[in-house]
Amino acid sequence: MEQEVRVGIERAAAVGGSAINLRGKRRFGEHIIETIVFICGALSIFTTTAIVIVLFQEAWMFFGSPEVNLTEFFGTTTWQPETGRFGIWPLMTSTLLTSFIALLVAVPLGLGAAIYLSEYASPTARGYLKPILEVLAGVPTVVYGYFALTFVTPVILQGLLGKERVEIYNMLSAGLTMGIMILPLVASMSEDALSAVPRSLREGSYGLGATRLETSVRVVVPAALSGILAAVIVAMSRAVGETMIVALAAGAGPRFTFNPLQAAETMTGHIARISGGDISYASIQYTSIFAIALVLFFMTLLLNLLSGWVVRRFREVYE
Repeated sequence: MEQEVRVGIERAAAVGGSAINLRGKRRFGEHIIETIVFICGALSIFTTTAIVIVLFQEAWMFFGSPEVNLTEFFGTTTWQPETGRFGIWPLMTSTLLTSFIALLVAVPLGLGAAIYLSEYASPTARGYLKPILEVLAGVPTVVYGYFALTFVTPVILQGLLGKERVEIYNMLSAGLTMGIMILPLVASMSEDALSAVPRSLREGSYGLGATRLETSVRVVVPAALSGILAAVIVAMSRAVGETMIVALAAGAGPRFTFNPLQAAETMTGHIARISGGDISYASIQYTSIFAIALVLFFMTLLLNLLSGWVVRRFREVYE
């Protein structure tokens, strides 16, 4: 009897020792993962801070130059650095116009696709269609740019409106193609927001006699409004920061115009074009790139802040 008790105690001690060893190994592995995650987070913060510091330093050289006047920079409509005329509005208007056209394409199509995937598609169809839709997000933007230049403009726009009205480089072609590019972003984020709406809201609507379309439009979409608006604002930020499509399809050369059928250079397109030219370091043309980038930085920052405010303001909390 005593021997059996002793054996039992030894086995319990062995099991307890093994549990302690496993717990120690598990804690050691968790410490390693925690350290790696911390390093990744610190590197991302450091990189972002370094970019912002360099951006402000170089932009300060531009705005501190005696050739630059803030009133002229924000109040005139001519951008010609070689002649000392720095009016940012030609670049800003073309950027905003192409982004607005992109939203006109991406928002209705993306929201419609999201509603179908969330409310109408079967699990099998959704499993096939959503990855196919998101393939568009993986297409290189330079391919989109040449697609706009070689197909959208000559085949669609000039075929419908005439070659005499549509320039080969134009903002409408760039905007339409950007809309196709950001469509998966709007659709994916909106579909996630719609899927997060509780099933009980749908069942309550069906119980009151509403059809599936009425439930989708009048119940589910308003309940997911914060996520949908956030998706639209994020897509706007993506369109504002797009480079290759507008550089290839919108045109080269700042032009203050609101006619989308004409060529005009956006902020990102101008930065890409000037950066590839022969300009000397610390010259006024060189530092003007960082001044444009600083304005673009504040535009996207405001859009991100607006996105956060929209999510907090219109968020629905369900228990």
